[in-house]
Amino acid sequence: MRFVIKLLFAIAINAAALLVAAYVVNGFNLEISVESLIFLSVILTALNFFLKPILKLILGPLIFLTLGLGLILVNMIILYILDSISQNLIIGSISALIYSSIIIGLVNFVFHFAMKESR
Repeated sequence: MRFVIKLLFAIAINAAALLVAAYVVNGFNLEISVESLIFLSVILTALNFFLKPILKLILGPLIFLTLGLGLILVNMIILYILDSISQNLIIGSISALIYSSIIIGLVNFVFHFAMKESR
């Protein structure tokens, strides 16, 4: 039961992060309807759950050498995959991809830190 609550909370946090990125970053265009936002946040949560650990393992030496800044590349890859999967999200430029991955990565970092502190 605790896992389901954590998963639903992660979906809500990712939806909020997508909305913040769409509001702040020029070139990060998001179709803002409830259905599309839920769909995108579920897909983003699934990519973060399944693909992110694999990418961290593969890019581990780069992450280590850049003192953690390689995690931005991991988030960029995940957002690029999300962009290619969905028609509701359009990332217009590489700078929009970089800035939005930083914003979404920071929101996810704060979420995971808060989850560890609540134990």
